[in-house]
Amino acid sequence: MSRLQQLFARKPKDILNVYFTAGYPALHDTGKVIRALDDAGVDLIEVGMPYSDPLADGPTIQESGQQAIQNGMTLPLLFEQIAEVRQHTDIPLVLMGYFNPVMQYGEQRFFDRCAEVGIDGLILPDLPIYEYENFYQEGIEKAGLDISFLITPQTGDERIRQIDALSTGFVYMVSNSAITGAKSGISEEQIAYFERIRSMELESPRLIGFGISSHETFQTACQYANGAIIGSAYIRALGKGQPVDEATHQFVQQILKTPIPQD
Repeated sequence: MSRLQQLFARKPKDILNVYFTAGYPALHDTGKVIRALDDAGVDLIEVGMPYSDPLADGPTIQESGQQAIQNGMTLPLLFEQIAEVRQHTDIPLVLMGYFNPVMQYGEQRFFDRCAEVGIDGLILPDLPIYEYENFYQEGIEKAGLDISFLITPQTGDERIRQIDALSTGFVYMVSNSAITGAKSGISEEQIAYFERIRSMELESPRLIGFGISSHETFQTACQYANGAIIGSAYIRALGKGQPVDEATHQFVQQILKTPIPQD
């Protein structure tokens, strides 16, 4: 089994998946952030590939991506950073981002390099299922990478079944139709959506993202799925100027409500 599959087999509920933008706050913080998240008790990490036109991202993630690009972040450098941090951690790592940089790098070259440096899976929200099945599935599988596809409240049952069958990592449940970071609570309408998906008894694990930003929203999401994904709230925490380790441990403790170690 892959690291992702081992994680869900070992811990089928209350998974905390945290997203951050590679190269933010500073260019060489990528490995530092990964190690801090691992040390703080996160289960899974999504590493965002900065892109100049991130259509689904809200202001927080857009600004972090723009800052990372200005810092000098590139895919080749990101791969070097992942290869280095892999010497220190076994935590599952998923690359998330838009498909244009993948195409620019060279699709199969990208998949192979991901596997070489220790990336476990991919989330490519703007990769159409048809394109995946007909052009990229074989190469991604050959590289030994898991892939996760997104569903939304508007996704029909037939397409959800198709996405469930194709997702080898997890099904990413977008909690609402807004951009990332746009909402901070969970509505009754969203709960009805979570319940609908839960009742479908999908084969893949499910993680809920978009709008998860606190202990309360994390707990609520975990009642209806295997866990939840937090992005914008963590990036805001990183942007306050604290040392990465300190900001990360404080943030994760707030989400999990873990006891603060006493000196």
